[in-house]
Amino acid sequence: MTPGSTGSRTRWTRIGRLWWVLAAGLITVALLLAVSKRGELRRALELLTHVSPAKALVALLCQAACLACLAGLQQWLLAVGGVRVTLAAMGRMVLAANAMAGALPGGAAFGAAWLYREFRRRGADRALTAGVLAASGVLSALALVVVIVLGVLMAGTRGPGTTLLWTLAILALLAVAGLVVLRFPAVRKAIVRRWERIAARHENLGSAGRATRELVEHARTVRPGLRPWLTPAALALLNWLLDAACLLASLWALGLPVPWSGLLLAFALVQIPVSARITPGGLGIAEASLTGLLVVYGLQPGQAFAATLLYRIFSYWLLEPIGWGCWLATALGRKR
Repeated sequence: MTPGSTGSRTRWTRIGRLWWVLAAGLITVALLLAVSKRGELRRALELLTHVSPAKALVALLCQAACLACLAGLQQWLLAVGGVRVTLAAMGRMVLAANAMAGALPGGAAFGAAWLYREFRRRGADRALTAGVLAASGVLSALALVVVIVLGVLMAGTRGPGTTLLWTLAILALLAVAGLVVLRFPAVRKAIVRRWERIAARHENLGSAGRATRELVEHARTVRPGLRPWLTPAALALLNWLLDAACLLASLWALGLPVPWSGLLLAFALVQIPVSARITPGGLGIAEASLTGLLVVYGLQPGQAFAATLLYRIFSYWLLEPIGWGCWLATALGRKR
């Protein structure tokens, strides 16, 4: 065993212990909340027993379409690099990686590493594989920013909308100022030198940056212009919007009033801590934050909790066994 492998094992052991501590803390908090909010919890459970099956199916279809868009995004990026993968195969890989990210300590890293190996097995070289993973992450992040902006515009001054509106306005001014400053060659050279020093210290960051540049340059050669990039950008945006539609359909299936003004913003804000993977799949954090935001935008606590639980069943709990089944099918298929 090499010293590097020993250090890596120690690091993952610490991450595992931290995850169990967080899980124990979340379970304790959940139990305390359940005891203190018995009436609201009982109301939520009553609502869940009266779910409309046909409307719940709509929520399930929205979540399936959301995952299909994510699979289509990565399929498009691989195709630009000359690697052809069917949408069904990509969907299985996305579901398996999602299951890893939602169940294991440090699961996002495991999921990305597993996808990396699967792309390599299907003929993608290292640069293309790293570029696809980095580019899909960037496109998804930018699409989430667009969803947040749309949510702020819909919410107006209600809830956290005012604060976010001012924040977005300040960020927009800073972005414009940055574009003006970048017109000076000396500034661009200083930024490049700074990035090269950072990339030299962090090998993974440098590799991801180089791979993304290579992928974009290759895409420009194969499909010149900005128009071809509208397809992956639209897929990234639809991924988030269809996920939000799953939340909307969950409210509909429960027969609850829809807080139209704040629904999209509540959904988008919750995705930030969930994407950070502080806990596997945002477990506990997603439930608490989404319930609280739905209450801010007009739902009763019991109604908000019921809608959150139903949405999380479709977007997290149901996907875990399906994803691990896809992982097992992929592993068995490779052995055959």
